[in-house]
Order: sequence, then C-alpha cells, then structure tokens
Amino acid sequence: MQKGLFITFEGCDGCGKTTQLELLAKYLQDKGYDVIVTREPGARGLGETLREILLNYDGEVSSNCESFLFLADRAQHIDTIVKPAIDAGKIVLCDGPIDSTAAYPGHGRGLDIDQINYLNNIATSGLKPNLTLLFDVDTETSMARVGKNKDRMESADIEFQEKVRRGYLELAKAEPKRIRVFDSRKTIEQLHQEVLGTIAPLL
Repeated sequence: MQKGLFITFEGCDGCGKTTQLELLAKYLQDKGYDVIVTREPGARGLGETLREILLNYDGEVSSNCESFLFLADRAQHIDTIVKPAIDAGKIVLCDGPIDSTAAYPGHGRGLDIDQINYLNNIATSGLKPNLTLLFDVDTETSMARVGKNKDRMESADIEFQEKVRRGYLELAKAEPKRIRVFDSRKTIEQLHQEVLGTIAPLL
C-alpha cells in the first residue's frame, strides 16, 4: 500500500489557514481521496484537554511550560493520529502543527530555537510534512480578523505577534521547498486556486 501525505497549514491568527484547509479537504474528498482533518493543539482525545490549557488557562504560564505543553500535544497527535493515517495511505491535513512551536515559543517568546528543534524532532520521531502551506498577513489585519473574542495566545501584544510572523517567514526562507508562502490579503477563492496548484504535483 502506498503511504499517504502529510500537509500542514501554518500562519498567525486570522491568516485564513483554517478556511483554506476546509476548502482543500472538500476538494480532495470530492475527488475520492481518503482525507483526515486534524489540528494542533487540540486533536481529538488528550489533545483537546491540552488545547484548553494552552489557550484558555487564566493563570501564569511560563514560556518553558508552554513549550512543553505544545510538544506533549504534538507527540500524542503524531503517534496516535498522524502516523497511523499516513501508513494507511490517507492524506492528513493539519491546522497549525510543528512549525508553530518554533514560531510561537521560539521566535515569539524568545526561547532557544535549536533546542526547540531538537525537542520537536523527539516529539515527532523525525516526521516532517510533505508540504507546509504558510499563509502570511500583516499583524494589523491579522488582529482585526480575530476580533475582540481572543484566546490567551491571541491576546498577546502586537510585538509578540510581529515576532511570530517574522519567525514564520524565517522558517520559510530556511526550507523553501517544503514551506510555500501565500499572501493572505488575496481573496479566499484566489488563495484556494493557488493552493490547488501547489498541491497538484504531490497528487
């Protein structure tokens, strides 16, 4: 049996990645592909509890603790959902995994990037996406799209959000073959067509 694909969707809050994931999932399902849609943090099971802590805990959370919570969620997610689906020949579409740890705790919180990459490699057992779609948008637009009802991560200040955005773009420069950048100021349909063109070679 041919192994499946692992495609991830990354970007700051309000960038539109979830909308594009949903559109791609429907397109692939209509074409007859076996598709799994998942997310980080918060994949079904234990991940849902970890997501609640990461996004809505109202007490102090240290940067190191936050990083390890992301990594714990990732290890559970990769081992129990992503790898089995890929081995079964399915296409896994995931909202916000792997690179977000380098972008948020790393670039955003200022933790050591090399250390995070090392720990990330342990959490994923070395698994990397076949393709990562990064949706980039300026911070003001991003925050305007999020609106007033913000979770703990979305409520961080503008400086933090800017660092996260720059972090994502640095990651894309380091791995241009895997990480493809899209301008999220374009319309939903324009982005969808660009996404379809990007994934076509993998299919």
